[in-house]
Amino acid sequence: MNNEKKSILRKLICDSLDDAENIWEKEGSKLVVANESFRSESYDIQKSASVTSFIPGYPIVRTDTNEVASFIALVADMRNSSRHLLCDISTKKAKVSMLQRVYYETSALLPALAKTISFEGGAVTEYLGDGVLAFFKVDETDASQSIYAAHRAAKNCINTCRLIVSEILHERYELPELDIGVGLASSKALITLVGLDGAKQAKAFGECVFRATKLSGGTNVIYVDTKLEAMWPTSSTGGGLRFKRKELNGVDGFLIESKL
Repeated sequence: MNNEKKSILRKLICDSLDDAENIWEKEGSKLVVANESFRSESYDIQKSASVTSFIPGYPIVRTDTNEVASFIALVADMRNSSRHLLCDISTKKAKVSMLQRVYYETSALLPALAKTISFEGGAVTEYLGDGVLAFFKVDETDASQSIYAAHRAAKNCINTCRLIVSEILHERYELPELDIGVGLASSKALITLVGLDGAKQAKAFGECVFRATKLSGGTNVIYVDTKLEAMWPTSSTGGGLRFKRKELNGVDGFLIESKL
Protein backbone atom coordinates (compact mmCIF):
# COMPACT_ATOMS: atom_id res chain seq x y z
CA MET A 1 0.00 0.00 0.00
CA ASN A 2 1.50 3.35 -1.03
CA ASN A 3 1.81 6.43 1.21
CA GLU A 4 -1.18 8.19 -0.38
CA LYS A 5 -3.47 5.27 0.43
CA LYS A 6 -2.04 5.05 3.95
CA SER A 7 -2.81 8.75 4.44
CA ILE A 8 -6.38 8.21 3.24
CA LEU A 9 -6.68 5.32 5.69
CA ARG A 10 -5.31 7.35 8.60
CA LYS A 11 -7.75 10.21 7.94
CA LEU A 12 -10.66 7.78 7.67
CA ILE A 13 -9.73 6.10 10.96
CA CYS A 14 -9.34 9.41 12.82
CA ASP A 15 -12.60 10.80 11.38
CA SER A 16 -14.41 7.58 12.34
CA LEU A 17 -13.08 7.77 15.89
CA ASP A 18 -14.02 11.45 16.17
CA ASP A 19 -17.57 10.53 15.19
CA ALA A 20 -17.58 7.57 17.58
CA GLU A 21 -16.39 9.72 20.49
CA ASN A 22 -19.08 12.34 19.81
CA ILE A 23 -21.78 9.67 19.64
CA TRP A 24 -20.50 7.96 22.79
CA GLU A 25 -20.45 11.25 24.69
CA LYS A 26 -24.09 11.86 23.82
CA GLU A 27 -25.49 8.33 23.92
CA GLY A 28 -22.96 5.99 25.53
CA SER A 29 -24.42 6.12 29.03
CA LYS A 30 -27.70 4.73 27.73
CA LEU A 31 -25.97 1.56 26.55
CA VAL A 32 -24.82 0.50 30.01
CA VAL A 33 -28.19 0.93 31.75
CA ALA A 34 -29.60 -2.44 32.72
CA ASN A 35 -33.11 -3.69 31.93
CA GLU A 36 -33.65 -1.50 28.91
CA SER A 37 -37.12 -1.73 27.42
CA PHE A 38 -37.55 -2.46 23.76
CA ARG A 39 -40.28 -0.99 21.62
CA SER A 40 -41.49 -2.34 18.32
CA GLU A 41 -42.71 0.08 15.71
CA SER A 42 -45.14 -0.63 12.96
CA TYR A 43 -44.46 0.45 9.42
CA ASP A 44 -46.13 0.25 6.08
CA ILE A 45 -45.00 -2.66 3.96
CA GLN A 46 -44.38 -1.51 0.43
CA LYS A 47 -43.30 -3.69 -2.43
CA SER A 48 -40.07 -2.70 -4.14
CA ALA A 49 -39.07 -3.74 -7.63
CA SER A 50 -35.33 -3.26 -7.09
CA VAL A 51 -32.72 -2.16 -4.58
CA THR A 52 -29.22 -0.75 -4.86
CA SER A 53 -26.39 -3.16 -4.09
CA PHE A 54 -22.71 -3.13 -3.15
CA ILE A 55 -22.14 -6.57 -4.71
CA PRO A 56 -19.38 -6.14 -7.35
CA GLY A 57 -20.89 -6.16 -10.83
CA TYR A 58 -24.46 -5.83 -9.55
CA PRO A 59 -25.24 -2.20 -8.64
CA ILE A 60 -28.98 -2.93 -8.90
CA VAL A 61 -30.66 -6.20 -7.89
CA ARG A 62 -34.30 -6.77 -8.88
CA THR A 63 -36.93 -8.87 -7.19
CA ASP A 64 -37.87 -10.55 -10.47
CA THR A 65 -34.32 -11.38 -11.62
CA ASN A 66 -31.94 -13.77 -9.87
CA GLU A 67 -28.47 -14.41 -11.26
CA VAL A 68 -25.57 -16.75 -10.45
CA ALA A 69 -21.94 -15.63 -10.71
CA SER A 70 -18.53 -16.64 -9.39
CA PHE A 71 -17.04 -14.74 -6.45
CA ILE A 72 -14.23 -14.77 -3.95
CA ALA A 73 -15.60 -14.02 -0.51
CA LEU A 74 -13.33 -12.29 2.01
CA VAL A 75 -14.22 -12.28 5.69
CA ALA A 76 -12.04 -10.29 8.11
CA ASP A 77 -12.76 -10.69 11.82
CA MET A 78 -11.37 -9.06 14.94
CA ARG A 79 -10.04 -11.55 17.48
CA ASN A 80 -11.20 -11.60 21.12
CA SER A 81 -13.82 -8.86 20.79
CA SER A 82 -16.03 -10.71 23.31
CA ARG A 83 -13.16 -10.73 25.80
CA HIS A 84 -12.59 -7.03 25.19
CA LEU A 85 -16.28 -6.44 25.88
CA LEU A 86 -16.55 -8.53 29.06
CA CYS A 87 -13.14 -8.06 30.69
CA ASP A 88 -12.25 -4.75 32.29
CA ILE A 89 -8.81 -3.47 31.27
CA SER A 90 -6.77 -1.69 33.92
CA THR A 91 -6.87 2.11 33.88
CA LYS A 92 -3.08 1.89 34.19
CA LYS A 93 -3.00 0.27 30.75
CA ALA A 94 -5.74 2.07 28.81
CA LYS A 95 -8.06 5.06 28.92
CA VAL A 96 -11.21 3.15 27.87
CA SER A 97 -12.54 -0.30 28.68
CA MET A 98 -15.22 -2.89 27.97
CA LEU A 99 -18.15 -1.66 25.84
CA GLN A 100 -16.58 1.72 25.11
CA ARG A 101 -13.34 0.03 24.10
CA VAL A 102 -15.05 -2.34 21.64
CA TYR A 103 -17.14 0.51 20.25
CA TYR A 104 -14.05 2.53 19.45
CA GLU A 105 -12.13 -0.49 18.12
CA THR A 106 -14.90 -1.49 15.72
CA SER A 107 -15.66 2.12 14.76
CA ALA A 108 -12.06 2.46 13.60
CA LEU A 109 -11.45 -1.02 12.22
CA LEU A 110 -14.54 -1.74 10.13
CA PRO A 111 -14.47 1.31 7.81
CA ALA A 112 -10.69 0.98 7.54
CA LEU A 113 -11.07 -2.65 6.42
CA ALA A 114 -13.73 -1.63 3.90
CA LYS A 115 -11.51 1.10 2.45
CA THR A 116 -8.50 -1.24 2.30
CA ILE A 117 -10.55 -3.83 0.41
CA SER A 118 -11.93 -1.19 -1.96
CA PHE A 119 -8.39 -0.20 -2.96
CA GLU A 120 -8.12 -3.64 -4.64
CA GLY A 121 -11.53 -3.58 -6.32
CA GLY A 122 -13.47 -5.56 -3.73
CA ALA A 123 -16.57 -4.34 -1.92
CA VAL A 124 -17.90 -4.88 1.59
CA THR A 125 -21.54 -5.94 1.50
CA GLU A 126 -22.10 -6.59 5.21
CA TYR A 127 -20.66 -5.48 8.54
CA LEU A 128 -20.67 -8.41 10.96
CA GLY A 129 -20.39 -6.73 14.35
CA ASP A 130 -16.63 -7.08 14.68
CA GLY A 131 -15.78 -7.88 11.07
CA VAL A 132 -16.70 -7.49 7.41
CA LEU A 133 -17.91 -9.64 4.53
CA ALA A 134 -16.62 -8.58 1.13
CA PHE A 135 -16.69 -9.94 -2.41
CA PHE A 136 -14.46 -9.94 -5.46
CA LYS A 137 -16.19 -10.87 -8.72
CA VAL A 138 -14.33 -13.57 -10.62
CA ASP A 139 -13.86 -13.55 -14.38
CA GLU A 140 -14.41 -17.22 -15.16
CA THR A 141 -12.17 -17.05 -18.24
CA ASP A 142 -9.24 -15.69 -16.19
CA ALA A 143 -9.58 -15.84 -12.41
CA SER A 144 -5.96 -14.91 -11.69
CA GLN A 145 -6.46 -11.15 -11.40
CA SER A 146 -9.34 -11.56 -8.94
CA ILE A 147 -7.29 -14.01 -6.89
CA TYR A 148 -4.30 -11.66 -6.78
CA ALA A 149 -6.52 -8.71 -5.85
CA ALA A 150 -8.27 -10.62 -3.03
CA HIS A 151 -4.92 -11.82 -1.69
CA ARG A 152 -3.43 -8.32 -1.78
CA ALA A 153 -6.48 -6.98 0.05
CA ALA A 154 -6.20 -9.71 2.69
CA LYS A 155 -2.48 -9.01 3.22
CA ASN A 156 -3.09 -5.28 3.45
CA CYS A 157 -5.89 -5.80 5.98
CA ILE A 158 -3.46 -7.65 8.25
CA ASN A 159 -0.12 -5.98 7.58
CA THR A 160 -1.12 -2.36 6.98
CA CYS A 161 -4.72 -1.57 7.97
CA ARG A 162 -4.56 -3.46 11.28
CA LEU A 163 -1.29 -1.83 12.27
CA ILE A 164 -2.43 1.71 11.41
CA VAL A 165 -5.68 1.21 13.34
CA SER A 166 -3.73 -0.21 16.30
CA GLU A 167 -1.27 2.67 16.23
CA ILE A 168 -4.03 5.30 16.32
CA LEU A 169 -6.01 3.45 19.01
CA HIS A 170 -2.87 3.32 21.13
CA GLU A 171 -2.14 7.02 20.57
CA ARG A 172 -5.67 8.06 21.55
CA TYR A 173 -6.64 5.50 24.19
CA GLU A 174 -3.44 3.54 25.01
CA LEU A 175 -5.11 0.33 23.83
CA PRO A 176 -3.07 -2.76 22.92
CA GLU A 177 -2.61 -3.94 19.34
CA LEU A 178 -5.58 -5.51 17.57
CA ASP A 179 -5.52 -8.97 16.04
CA ILE A 180 -7.62 -10.06 13.08
CA GLY A 181 -8.09 -13.16 10.96
CA VAL A 182 -8.91 -13.30 7.25
CA GLY A 183 -10.61 -16.09 5.35
CA LEU A 184 -10.85 -16.33 1.56
CA ALA A 185 -13.08 -18.77 -0.33
CA SER A 186 -14.45 -19.11 -3.83
CA SER A 187 -17.69 -20.48 -5.24
CA LYS A 188 -20.65 -19.55 -7.35
CA ALA A 189 -23.22 -17.43 -5.54
CA LEU A 190 -26.83 -16.54 -6.10
CA ILE A 191 -27.49 -12.80 -6.29
CA THR A 192 -30.92 -12.25 -4.85
CA LEU A 193 -33.01 -10.15 -2.48
CA VAL A 194 -33.94 -11.21 1.04
CA GLY A 195 -36.20 -9.68 3.67
CA LEU A 196 -39.65 -8.20 3.97
CA ASP A 197 -41.27 -6.24 1.18
CA GLY A 198 -40.20 -2.64 1.50
CA ALA A 199 -37.06 -3.61 3.44
CA LYS A 200 -35.28 -6.08 1.17
CA GLN A 201 -31.50 -6.27 0.93
CA ALA A 202 -29.28 -7.57 -1.83
CA LYS A 203 -27.34 -10.72 -0.90
CA ALA A 204 -24.81 -12.96 -2.56
CA PHE A 205 -25.65 -16.42 -1.22
CA GLY A 206 -23.11 -19.19 -1.71
CA GLU A 207 -20.78 -21.70 -0.07
CA CYS A 208 -17.90 -19.22 -0.26
CA VAL A 209 -19.54 -17.07 2.44
CA PHE A 210 -19.83 -20.01 4.86
CA ARG A 211 -16.27 -21.22 4.25
CA ALA A 212 -14.65 -17.76 4.37
CA THR A 213 -16.42 -17.09 7.68
CA LYS A 214 -15.11 -20.33 9.20
CA LEU A 215 -11.61 -19.72 7.83
CA SER A 216 -11.37 -16.20 9.29
CA GLY A 217 -10.65 -17.66 12.72
CA GLY A 218 -6.85 -17.37 12.57
CA THR A 219 -4.73 -14.70 14.22
CA ASN A 220 -3.08 -12.27 11.81
CA VAL A 221 -2.97 -14.93 9.12
CA ILE A 222 -4.86 -15.74 5.90
CA TYR A 223 -6.63 -19.04 5.29
CA VAL A 224 -8.07 -20.05 1.92
CA ASP A 225 -10.50 -22.85 1.15
CA THR A 226 -9.54 -25.90 -0.91
CA LYS A 227 -11.29 -24.68 -4.06
CA LEU A 228 -9.47 -21.35 -4.07
CA GLU A 229 -6.13 -23.06 -3.42
CA ALA A 230 -6.76 -25.30 -6.44
CA MET A 231 -7.52 -22.21 -8.56
CA TRP A 232 -4.40 -20.34 -7.44
CA PRO A 233 -2.06 -19.40 -10.33
CA THR A 234 0.93 -21.73 -10.43
CA SER A 235 3.35 -18.81 -10.78
CA SER A 236 2.51 -17.80 -7.19
CA THR A 237 2.67 -21.25 -5.65
CA GLY A 238 5.99 -21.85 -7.33
CA GLY A 239 7.34 -18.49 -6.18
CA GLY A 240 6.91 -16.73 -2.86
CA LEU A 241 3.91 -18.52 -1.34
CA ARG A 242 3.43 -21.84 0.41
CA PHE A 243 0.04 -23.41 1.21
CA LYS A 244 -0.09 -25.48 4.39
CA ARG A 245 -3.17 -27.68 4.70
CA LYS A 246 -5.07 -27.10 7.94
CA GLU A 247 -8.58 -27.55 9.25
CA LEU A 248 -10.13 -24.53 10.94
CA ASN A 249 -13.52 -24.55 12.66
CA GLY A 250 -14.43 -27.80 10.93
CA VAL A 251 -13.59 -26.56 7.41
CA ASP A 252 -10.67 -27.86 5.35
CA GLY A 253 -8.41 -25.06 4.21
CA PHE A 254 -4.88 -23.85 3.65
CA LEU A 255 -2.78 -21.42 5.65
CA ILE A 256 -0.88 -19.09 3.32
CA GLU A 257 2.75 -18.69 4.30
CA SER A 258 5.57 -16.75 2.66
CA LYS A 259 8.60 -18.75 1.66
CA LEU A 260 11.85 -17.69 3.30
